[in-house]
Formats: sequence, structure tokens, C-alpha cells
Amino acid sequence: MRKGAKRKASKKEEAIKSTEEEDTTTAKEDSSKSTEEKTTKTESSKAGGRRKKVKTSKPESEPEFFPDRRNLEDLWKQVFPVGTEWDQLDQVYQYNWNFSNLENAFEEGGELYGQKVYLFGCTEPQLVFFKDEGKVTCIPVVVAVVSPFPPSDKIGINSVQREAEEIVPMKQMKMDWVPYIPLEDRDSRVERLKSQIFILSCTQRRAGLRHLKLERVKKFEYCLPYFYQPLQEDELEQSTIVQIIFPAEEKPVRFLFVVEDEVLNFRDDMGLEYFEFTDKLIEEEELPADQKDAFRDFVREKVREGKKANREARQARKKALEEMSEETKAAFQNMKFYKFYPVPTPDSPDVSNVKSPFINRYYRKAHIVL
Repeated sequence: MRKGAKRKASKKEEAIKSTEEEDTTTAKEDSSKSTEEKTTKTESSKAGGRRKKVKTSKPESEPEFFPDRRNLEDLWKQVFPVGTEWDQLDQVYQYNWNFSNLENAFEEGGELYGQKVYLFGCTEPQLVFFKDEGKVTCIPVVVAVVSPFPPSDKIGINSVQREAEEIVPMKQMKMDWVPYIPLEDRDSRVERLKSQIFILSCTQRRAGLRHLKLERVKKFEYCLPYFYQPLQEDELEQSTIVQIIFPAEEKPVRFLFVVEDEVLNFRDDMGLEYFEFTDKLIEEEELPADQKDAFRDFVREKVREGKKANREARQARKKALEEMSEETKAAFQNMKFYKFYPVPTPDSPDVSNVKSPFINRYYRKAHIVL
């Protein structure tokens, strides 16, 4: 064979060989691709077999705006309503009462701006109208005392059902003055804050009342914030009226006696002489005839006790004044009292016609802030 023929045959073999290699490579790639597709399909089927539904996008709604909370918005709710019956507490908060007048009083130009203030709460049951319907409602009231020190650390316990008044430490009734933290400062460390607002708080919880005796529970309802002004003669010291409850067999006899100069020279609040009053009680069958002498002895003793208590109160006040510093005297002289009622709103009854400057028998009167 000629050399040229051999060379052509060799080139032809190389071409065939190259073609076979390309075909083999292509077949491998196709096989690999097919395997990948199968694997993907298998994994997809293992993943659940069900295709997820594509959520259709809803049209964007209008953004909802909430009014910013005012810094002292919950101040009136934090103040414990002293003397309110436990089963009436829910009624106190049944309306959306607005005490913006109390909040504004702490703003520049307000009555309480820049002052150290002590707040306590109470309620006043009054007939008021809401949506043309008259209803006796427990109206919440907040009293503010402007003073460099707490006005008192005691609570008075008194009612017509009780024979005698008690003056006890606040802590005995689980009450105390505590600092109020405004909303904007509640993320701060309390001990670093220099609060100028103190509120009368009570740690007794309604859930724990069932473990208390009824007498103890009632004491909370008879509580009155106590205040003693040593610079003024107490009305009780000047008073000639003695409240007396005689424990008769059938039912107690309750009455007031007006005491005059001599212990036996007194008459009841209706002007009847001592002996006339006794005979009248027997005639009306409120006092058994056989208890006539016991009743008179009882009245004499109570009148003596009343006169003695007034005398001791005057002596105690005189001594307190002698020992009082000029700085403390000035503080008592400059002490101010403000009373806040809810302001009228469409969400609550209008209390404008039932407001009174009277606070209680200890604090007497205050300036009403509109």
C-alpha cells in the first residue's frame, strides 16, 4: 500500500475516534442532566406533593392612628379612693372620666406647677344625669395638698355606725404616701427620680378580703384621710356637741347632746333638757323604763369623757405649738388644698351642679379647680 493511502486511512480513523468520543461525552452529559431532573422531581414530590397556594395581595388599608398617651393620663386612677365601699369600686370606673384639669394644673401657669404635692382620692355618691337618665353615681374626686411634707401619716375611722372615732397610723390600714411616676419616666430607675407628686396608695387587695373579718373589712370603708392643723383651734375642741350611743337591749339609742358649762346642765340637739329627753325616750318606747337610771348615768359619763377629750386636745395643741420650729409653722401657714372633679365630656355624666368645696371633717374646705 502506498504511504499516502496509509496516511488517509489513519486520519479517517482519528476522525471516527474523535466523533465517537464526542458522542460519548454528550451522552454522559445528557444522562447526568436527566438524572438531575429526576432527582429534582423526586425531592419535590417528597417535599409534600402539594403546591402552596399563592396568596393574592390585598389592597393596603389606611394606617390606623392612636392618640399619644398623656404623661399624667392615669394619675387620677392611681390615687386610691379612700373610704369607698369595696363593692362600689367597679362603679367608680364605669365611665371614662376625664381629669384633664388635674393634669393641666401641673403645667406651667397651673395651680400645682413646680410644687410638691400630695394627692388622695375619695368618692361622692350623687344623683347625676347621663343620656337623660338619672342615677346615683359614685363620683371620683381628687384632693391635692401643696406641702413640703406629708400632711399626715394617720387615718381617721369614723361613721354613724361606730360608737367611737379612731385615729390610727396609715400603715395599720395598709396605706402610705408613695411617689407617682409619670408615663414618660417609667422606663427610668425609680430611685434616681426626684418625684414632686405623691399619692395615697393602699396595698390591700379585694381578693384578700375574704380572709379578713367583717369588722376589719368595714374599717376600710369608714376611713377618712386625717389632717390636724395645729395653728387653728380644732372644731372638735370648740364643739359643745357630744355624740352618744346607748346600748339598749332592743336597739341602740343614738343622739347628740349639747354640753353647757356644767356637766349636768346639757340638752339634746333638739333643745330638750337632760331629764326631759330621758322621759321622752321612755314615752316613745325607745328606752325601757327600767333602764332610766342606767341611761342617765351613761350619759353623764359620756359627757365627762367628751369634755376631758376636748381639754386634752387643747393642751396637746398648745404643747405642739411651743415645740414647733418656725420653718414648720410657715409650712402649715402656706399649706393649700385643691379639689378636682371630672370635667364634662360626652362619655361621662356632668357633675357641674353637685360640686362642693367640703372635703371631710378633718380637712374641711378646699378650692375647687375647674
